[in-house]
Amino acid sequence: MTPTTFQYSAEVRDALDRGAPVVALESTIIAHGLPRPRNLAVAGELEELVRAHGAVPATIAVLDGTVRIGLDAGGLDRVANQEGLRKFGFRDLAPALATGASGATTVSGTAFLAARAGIRVFATGGLGGVHRDWISTQDESADLGLLARTRITVVCAGVKSILDVPATLQRLETLGVGVIGFGAEEFPGFYLSSSGNPVDWTLHEPAQVAAAMRAQDALGGPESALVVANPVPREEQLDPLLHDRVLADGLAAADREGVTGQAVTPFLLAYLTEHTKGASLEANLAAVRGNVRLAARIAAAWASA
Repeated sequence: MTPTTFQYSAEVRDALDRGAPVVALESTIIAHGLPRPRNLAVAGELEELVRAHGAVPATIAVLDGTVRIGLDAGGLDRVANQEGLRKFGFRDLAPALATGASGATTVSGTAFLAARAGIRVFATGGLGGVHRDWISTQDESADLGLLARTRITVVCAGVKSILDVPATLQRLETLGVGVIGFGAEEFPGFYLSSSGNPVDWTLHEPAQVAAAMRAQDALGGPESALVVANPVPREEQLDPLLHDRVLADGLAAADREGVTGQAVTPFLLAYLTEHTKGASLEANLAAVRGNVRLAARIAAAWASA
């Protein structure tokens, strides 16, 4: 890419030049994941959480065909409030840059751009994964394949619980993507502290994660990611019984209404928000906040090595 394709905020450029810790943040949660005007307030809150825990935030988006690594106040406002702003995964980036388009970046888009920009740690809410009824739909998130070939550490609350979590973990294993439970022996369930599925590795300190990142580089294997699965605190998780009941109802509603393929995930997320009276959204935000705090601590440990 030409030097003009990437535009860094002054804060991020200075941090990268100094070798200071930087945490990438996705912009899809701002543009598509939260209602207005709360989305803009949350965007600012997450950036401040990164700073408060010793790192520099780099919220990533594509605006007018330019990759923005770190957004100023005007850029954040535009992502939060521009009508019709698109959603860009990795596969959308080339045509978006070629046509001068604007959009918020998903996990796959953000992870790729962050790695290209020299940022090693990325905080998000939940990853995409293998969809339910995969045998008949063959529907799998682009996040998984991208993480298999991108050297970045992703701090998340697992994968969205509306997906097939055991199949997603199996797929990550097949792709060679390392998964670490942070202070947890079971993989988180996004809205829930646990999905009930065990993880092979549990670490308890950011310095241990940074050491695993250094070992990953020293081994010289495929350029795959490291997933750090950080559970939402139990006191802030969605009530498990409510989660299970509403999810079952949502799946039945999607089937009745003929919702299939890529439309299933946004349908179910919206259904959960509505039928839990916003409790699922609050659990989602609690998870994101925890991931942002942890990512900043990991980035600081990585930078100090």
